[in-house]
Amino acid sequence: MQFSTLADLRAARDPDGLAVADSDQLLTNAAMLSRVQAAAGQLRTLGIGRNDVVALKLSNRVEFVVLLLAAWRIGATVTPVNPALTAAEVARQLTDSKTRLLVVEDDAAQSDTVTTLEIGDLAREVHDAGEAPHSDTSTIALLIYTSGTTGVPKGVMLDHANLDAMTAMGAAALELDATDRSLLILPLFHVNGIVVSVLTPLLVGASVVVADRFNPRTFFDIVEAKKPTFFSGVPTIYSMLAALPAEVRPDTSSIRFAVCGAAPAPADLLTRFEDRFGFPLVEAYGLSEGTCGSTINPVSGVRKPGTVGCPLPGQEIRIVDSKGNAVPQGETGEVVVRGPNVMRGYLGRPDDTAAVLVDGWLHTGDVGQLDSDGYLRIVGRCKEMIIRGGENIYPKEIEDVIASDTAVLEAAVIGIPDERWGEVVIAFVQPRPGSSIDSEQLRERCTVELSRYKRPRSIHVLAALPKNAVGKIDKNALRARALLQGREVRE
Repeated sequence: MQFSTLADLRAARDPDGLAVADSDQLLTNAAMLSRVQAAAGQLRTLGIGRNDVVALKLSNRVEFVVLLLAAWRIGATVTPVNPALTAAEVARQLTDSKTRLLVVEDDAAQSDTVTTLEIGDLAREVHDAGEAPHSDTSTIALLIYTSGTTGVPKGVMLDHANLDAMTAMGAAALELDATDRSLLILPLFHVNGIVVSVLTPLLVGASVVVADRFNPRTFFDIVEAKKPTFFSGVPTIYSMLAALPAEVRPDTSSIRFAVCGAAPAPADLLTRFEDRFGFPLVEAYGLSEGTCGSTINPVSGVRKPGTVGCPLPGQEIRIVDSKGNAVPQGETGEVVVRGPNVMRGYLGRPDDTAAVLVDGWLHTGDVGQLDSDGYLRIVGRCKEMIIRGGENIYPKEIEDVIASDTAVLEAAVIGIPDERWGEVVIAFVQPRPGSSIDSEQLRERCTVELSRYKRPRSIHVLAALPKNAVGKIDKNALRARALLQGREVRE
């Protein structure tokens, strides 16, 4: 399936069926095709053609989907831009990607170097259907910029073949068909929102409802009104929903499952959430470099809490040592991935590309284990591993212990330098709404469940843990905070 012609196919099959809607508008399949054709014509008028880059600095809205399909129809590449970025960060992405056109919200800041189109000026009427849709699957479809937690953001090049492979794998793994309805709550500047919540359901004939910015207090109102069959979120979202007052008992009968990804979730959270709300959280794992997903717990089948499931159809997973050799089943090592979903590389960064793409395998930088059934357990990040007195410590193990306390909403564990031990463990915790955290009680829990060398030297309670653009806990910010506090204590 090629997404450059998806709107045509849907309109031919079911012109009056729902394609995509947000809080302001609803597009049938026929209307979506018309809007895509109009936008594609406008892009051509603005001088955009094959291999040109169009940047979308937009909130979640129907026009984002229209512009994706319109750009791909003429062979252009889309780079989503986080609306929360600073002007300097936006300029860096536009320059690195060689963007030709920037699309922004009405009255938003313009670019000094790139032609800017306000979304209110987007064409809605077709004057000329134009040339036949682009069909080269090797054309770069998306430039997804990494969050930059390990350095300057890099542009992940995903071509149409990557998207075709990933959405076919996702549709099969999630058992989606035309009767499904996706509720988009993740930001569209991230590949998860684009691929899991929009492209994959549209591929199979399903519909998409674009929610406004996520709010735990109103989320289930949307669920009851729009009746989605699935949605995709991150652990923070599910923690916030699970922490809602006990009297919140929404009608979730339309939902078959929800996907939990982007970061490992505590097994206890998955169980508590399903027991309370009546539908399963299907934990999955993947990277932008792998076009979103590589493993998932089965929708129908054995789900193993604490794991991120088995490889998606068409992908291979291995656990390797520091030399790239496969380790025995059950042992810990780096997770590597191979399949047609693996990116074409980082834009303009051949050395960085060569460092992570080795003999067709994507080196994820994540540490994991495979059990006897092929389920993957993520232990941590290679670069997040803490080495205390020669002992390897993986933060997730400690985070899971701390997060099992009913007063804790989220936990994050880091290592900071120590003259005696090399590194020591520091924990940060965020309380559930209406709860207070007893740090001494947490220390006692760690004493019971963790070896001495794994126990946090200190536990810091914060009103909110810092997050990066895609909702992951920003451990760099926590590390900087811990180091600053350490200097203040010494001074």
